[in-house]
Amino acid sequence: MRNRFFNSWLATVLGMLLAAGAQAETVMKIGYLKVDTPRPPVLSNLDPVPEDLGLAGARTGLEDNATTGRFLGQTYTLIEDRVPEGGDAIAAAKAMLAQTPFVLLDAPGRTQLAIADLKEAQGALLFNASSGETALRSENCRANLLHSLPSDAMRTDALAQVLMQKRWTDLVLIAGTHPEDLAYVEALRRSLTKFGLKLSDEKTWAFDADMRRNAAQEVPLFTQDFGDYDALIVADELGDFGRYILYNTWQARPVVGSEGLSAVAWSPVMEQWGAAQLQSRFTKAAGRAMMPRDYAAWAAVRTLGEAVTRLDSSDPASLRGYILSETFELAGFKGRPMTYRSWNGQLRQPIAVVHPRAMVAQAPLEGFLHRVNELDTLGLDEPESKCEAFE
Repeated sequence: MRNRFFNSWLATVLGMLLAAGAQAETVMKIGYLKVDTPRPPVLSNLDPVPEDLGLAGARTGLEDNATTGRFLGQTYTLIEDRVPEGGDAIAAAKAMLAQTPFVLLDAPGRTQLAIADLKEAQGALLFNASSGETALRSENCRANLLHSLPSDAMRTDALAQVLMQKRWTDLVLIAGTHPEDLAYVEALRRSLTKFGLKLSDEKTWAFDADMRRNAAQEVPLFTQDFGDYDALIVADELGDFGRYILYNTWQARPVVGSEGLSAVAWSPVMEQWGAAQLQSRFTKAAGRAMMPRDYAAWAAVRTLGEAVTRLDSSDPASLRGYILSETFELAGFKGRPMTYRSWNGQLRQPIAVVHPRAMVAQAPLEGFLHRVNELDTLGLDEPESKCEAFE
């Protein structure tokens, strides 16, 4: 009896594999275009930016796609190109779009918009895997540009939820002067207003001294005027000065934001929901830990792989329609299915709130409700978005 059932099961499996093999092979080429930009000098070189940041995540995602694709007659290849500082990103984008309509963009927001507006990009499906600019999901959105990286607003909303939960309502801020710092501050102000919080004081970090030697003397004096408060928010997206704020403030208070307790898309300390498996596979392949931009690139490649598997098609319009539909779901090792917002192309996803040694919480937190999807408590909700390209 057991052999009869086994033979029947085996025949069914073989039939499925033969049927899949009989179908025309689906060939999927995915481009990864990285545009190098000048990076301002920072006080410490302890955390160098990996040369393959983002790209390593795309490669891991491609391997994951290939694992499934081998059984379904699907072949995936990754076309890689890197534009040096001062190079012609538009020419590189045109050359890549001539080879594939599916391109991951690791570039500044303004460059991504220029590429999305190309005649060659009309009908293509692009993924923003590097820029958290909220405007790219709002007034500057493009119908052919989806976003696998969380927006700055999603991260600051996650942080604000934790501040609310812990009742840290008396807040002060130290902000850097780089464009990324200013963008983070803009998103932070919006989040604090959204959740009924406010800053009682703020300062701009403008030191040019070597804090590696002077932090213990300078930072206490710099923060003395803040008086008492619940938490100090640091806006230092380049990792320049924030590390020297911790444990050097006049008042012994928590440090959050870009340093200390941070809201991130991904962190090496994430282990639940199968994340440890993804971490292990990535580390084995790349020789380092997975970072947020790696995860964003991985998610973009896996989005395409999941859509191709479900539709058995490589048509950009069909895949885009499915990805933005209520049917699409991406298993992202974050404890719940991830989907794309149909009004601006942003990938909905939980945001981890971590310190360097452990995960403290994952937003959205319990009690922060939404009439449709609790993940939409993070970032621009549909009524807030000024994006009209997706209508």
